[in-house]
Amino acid sequence: MTIIPFPDIDPILFQIGPIAIRWYALAYIAGLILGTWHLRRLSQIAPVLMKKDDADEFLTWATLGVILGGRLGYILFYKFAYYLDHPLQMLQVWQGGMSFHGGFLGVVVAGLIFTRKRKIPRLRFADTLACAAPLGLFFGRIANFINEELVGRVTDVPWAVVFPNHGPVARHPSQLYEAALEGLVLFAVVNLAWRVPSFRQRPGATTGVFIAGYALARTFVELFRQPDAHIGFLMFGSTMGQLLSIPMFVGGVYLAFRAKPAK
Repeated sequence: MTIIPFPDIDPILFQIGPIAIRWYALAYIAGLILGTWHLRRLSQIAPVLMKKDDADEFLTWATLGVILGGRLGYILFYKFAYYLDHPLQMLQVWQGGMSFHGGFLGVVVAGLIFTRKRKIPRLRFADTLACAAPLGLFFGRIANFINEELVGRVTDVPWAVVFPNHGPVARHPSQLYEAALEGLVLFAVVNLAWRVPSFRQRPGATTGVFIAGYALARTFVELFRQPDAHIGFLMFGSTMGQLLSIPMFVGGVYLAFRAKPAK
């Protein structure tokens, strides 16, 4: 069987005394900065939706939403009992442990507050955010791969990878599957949809495509991803990620189909 050895990548890029710069943190920073840059580009195409300084200011809001929501979602959805016994470890985000579904809700809350403060149409703003969000997903999944977390199931496919911290068996590089589908493919689909004028003029439609598209991609990749050991498989052989994606898919389809041309 042909297998691919895990690349020897130190999770810490460099360290000076107690201060360590980790790839995991840089991935989130890269996603947020590139996402903001993309929002600025979209503001030039459709300046009526938002201004450049709106995109710059929202970077702070999005950062708080992603970190607080992502961490809280992971604690509540995946390891609540563990963190209840080890409360101090809740703050150790550099060790990994972020939930997209929690981060998504965090950004939603941040966006609702931000648009109210700036008096920006919420669904139109959400549509532009949907165009940028896959960039963060792409880098986040690459960080998962480097951290050897969220590994795939055991397999004998030619591109299988042996993760040193998960035994000698070869596994699906499911993090890279997610980076491709949730990041690159979803970025292309959502942005192509948004650039169609008739589609862009239906507030909420692009957001619906993003949400439903993510849910489909996540549900598919979960077929190759190893469930968390402390959770395992749930009803009908499903995983927590798949169950959390069901309401996302329903909500995304609803948004896309109910969207009407703006008056």
